[in-house]
Amino acid sequence: MAIVFVSPKQRQSMFFLGITILFLLVLSAIGSIVFFYQPKVDLIEEPTYFIKPKIKIDFTVLDLQQVTGSILMGRVQKEFVYSGLTEQGGQETGSVFAVTKDEAENNLKDMGLTMITLEEIAVGRENPFEPYYVIDVNSK
Repeated sequence: MAIVFVSPKQRQSMFFLGITILFLLVLSAIGSIVFFYQPKVDLIEEPTYFIKPKIKIDFTVLDLQQVTGSILMGRVQKEFVYSGLTEQGGQETGSVFAVTKDEAENNLKDMGLTMITLEEIAVGRENPFEPYYVIDVNSK
């Protein structure tokens, strides 16, 4: 039987102590290189400053014939769904475009409709992230 003077536990603790000391030495060497680094003088650039450009807006363009003769855009018309009785007694339904609900009623009265029910069509969707087309696999 061999006589061992150093126990395995003591050998293992010496190994881990050596690895830890080596790691701390490498870490301190890298830290000293990084923290005490001085940049070379010729690599430092002069600071640059922002020079504001002088911009002049020519408003005489608004006096040109192409601009003064342009047609202004009118107010956006809404779509209304209507149903009403004609002068002959028939039922008529459809949609009409107008800026306001009163204007739409006046247009329909001028068309000869009475007992008009008029509703504005809501623009857009409740959930904008809902897809437009959904394929139903179970219907086939």
